[in-house]
Amino acid sequence: MGRPETRWLSTGWDGGHSRGDAAYNVTVPSGWERTDLDRYVTDRLEAAGFEPEAPVLLTGVSQEHARVARTGSVAVIATVGLSNPATLPPDPEGESVGGTREDDAATHERPPGTCNLFAGTTRDLDPGALANLLTVAAEAKTATLLSSVGFTGTTSDAVVAACDPAGEPAAFSGSATPVGDAVRACVRDAITASLRSRYTDERPPASVAEAEHGIATTTTAEVFEL
Repeated sequence: MGRPETRWLSTGWDGGHSRGDAAYNVTVPSGWERTDLDRYVTDRLEAAGFEPEAPVLLTGVSQEHARVARTGSVAVIATVGLSNPATLPPDPEGESVGGTREDDAATHERPPGTCNLFAGTTRDLDPGALANLLTVAAEAKTATLLSSVGFTGTTSDAVVAACDPAGEPAAFSGSATPVGDAVRACVRDAITASLRSRYTDERPPASVAEAEHGIATTTTAEVFEL
């Protein structure tokens, strides 16, 4: 997705702020264990005839399961896989974590699922509003997945937010704004559609313990008054 000189903000590999015509959602093969991500991404994009200087997310989900939702000035693309679920139990001491993976590097090297989102608007967002768009999209993703499958996400989720510098200016993107409201609706509907596509013949894991990869956060923090 993208328009000329689109402004991007990515939480994925080599993320951050950038400008360009496109962003890419790159599917990696089963059993993928590459660690030279810069070389891998460059080779994949150049082989396809694409410009390597662009926001890139990686996923184990086939692009046939990508779904687009659009309303107002917003469009969202989602690919959803849940073989490496993450959850945040309200009662950590009572949670059975089962198949928890504590090795971040190993989990990163083999993303068997991943929920990737590309959320863009034709409005020209202020810098803070573009950053907030990530928050709005991530919140909507979490709410949708909790309602649908009981997980907050996966261990390798990422979001790319985008806006058009030639569009009508917008100073805010919170959930009460037209942009934020549209992002929430599009994220919900794109994730729901991708989930239905991905899990037609099989079901997602019912718990972290059932999954081959995944994590339940059972760490507790010290809480005190300022």
